[in-house]
Amino acid sequence: MKAKIKIIKNKKTIAAFFLMAGILVVSGCGLKQPNPKRYTINLEVWGLFDDQDAFNKIIDTYKKLDPNIGDITYKKMSPDTYKQDLLDALASGNGPDIFLIQNHWLPGFQDKISPAPPLYLNEQTYRNEFVDVAAQDFISQGQVYAVPLTVNSLALYYNKDLFNAAGITGPPANWDEFVSDAKKLTVIGGDGQIAQSGAALGTTANINRPTDILNLLMLQGGTQMTDPTTGRATFDQVTKLSDGSSSAPGQNALNFYTQFANRNSSFYSWNPSMHYSIDAFAEGNLAMMFNYSWQEPVIESKAPKLNYGVAPVPQFAGSAPVNFPNYWAFAVAKNKTPDTHQMNPSQAAIVTNDVRVAEAWRFLTYLTTKPQQNQTVSTGVTGSGQTANLNFDPAADYLTKTSQPAARRDLIDRQKTDPNLGVFAEGNLIDKDWTQSDPDAIENIFINMINQVDSGQSGIQDAIQSAAASVSQISMR
Repeated sequence: MKAKIKIIKNKKTIAAFFLMAGILVVSGCGLKQPNPKRYTINLEVWGLFDDQDAFNKIIDTYKKLDPNIGDITYKKMSPDTYKQDLLDALASGNGPDIFLIQNHWLPGFQDKISPAPPLYLNEQTYRNEFVDVAAQDFISQGQVYAVPLTVNSLALYYNKDLFNAAGITGPPANWDEFVSDAKKLTVIGGDGQIAQSGAALGTTANINRPTDILNLLMLQGGTQMTDPTTGRATFDQVTKLSDGSSSAPGQNALNFYTQFANRNSSFYSWNPSMHYSIDAFAEGNLAMMFNYSWQEPVIESKAPKLNYGVAPVPQFAGSAPVNFPNYWAFAVAKNKTPDTHQMNPSQAAIVTNDVRVAEAWRFLTYLTTKPQQNQTVSTGVTGSGQTANLNFDPAADYLTKTSQPAARRDLIDRQKTDPNLGVFAEGNLIDKDWTQSDPDAIENIFINMINQVDSGQSGIQDAIQSAAASVSQISMR
């Protein structure tokens, strides 16, 4: 019986066919003969905190592996205007092919992003390779929308000299120990002012990332932040327990946080007149603060001789450990005219937007996931092939150059014993997050909630109920 041969007539289908033929070789699916170069496409990547040299070796190596790539241009953008610049560029259709989104941005950017083709990166592979919170933040309805190189989680910075002077032998492991240590380390002067602070908590304006710390406390306490079905805020809810008592973890977290700025509280160790938390810590007048790994070089530049350590965030005794992240991941623009100016008309006709998306995700998969076996591609129209160096891991190379904690599980294993990154890397394994429809607006709502309690304008219950109502209005738009 003769096999039927299907003739492909649609240009888009033809382009996809040729692309897939090349993909099978790159992903090591067993094709022995590499495919020749079919077109030349350029990709533009927008980043934020890294310089070009963090990616030079990765890009140069990848261009040897993918003959269809012309140039991969990396642009370091300004954090101050990045979000608006990105939105404007995407709206024009001439933005970057690949760009960073913050871990709470997916709800606002999902219609602007093309998810990964399952051939490159599917849900199962993503969940196996990356920490759980990345899947929580960037997988929607079984599709992968963004992929991180690094995840950053909160840790406890503590001044070893102040701990030694107070007779405290090590950092607190739980919140009871934290409160006890903060009391011992807080010094109130004769004028009633704080001369030395045990811990920077309770306020907003003079603490770095105060809402992240409050989110940490809420999630550690088991607060359900929103209703998974309706999206309405539920962090203010009070639950009646079987023994007749009530549980209000959100209120408890807000009360715990603000007590450190309450002059009438035994927790009192911080107020709005204190120096900014990072500066106070560098000056040696603050014993403990919560922050991310990216503040280590800042502190060391401000106070090179400061004797400090970094420890895991305290946990509530008897509860599963939880941390809170703040990080970025790479996504692919949904719509953009492919850059084909180096092609002749016949080649350019092949490069549809679908081909551009596939090439962009092809690069991101190479950049972020484990190196695969038998990665062989053609290096020119002659069809000559080159086998990938399996000893070169692009993600590992990036993390070494930038000193950032890993997003990939196997690389966290390597970083566990690192004196600078180990605490942050292991913290990534216990991160939890929640979906925020408008993270900028929600952050402002949380700041206002804290300020209302600090100023005495509202009690804990009224402040958190008002905040939940505002978050619900945003989520239901």
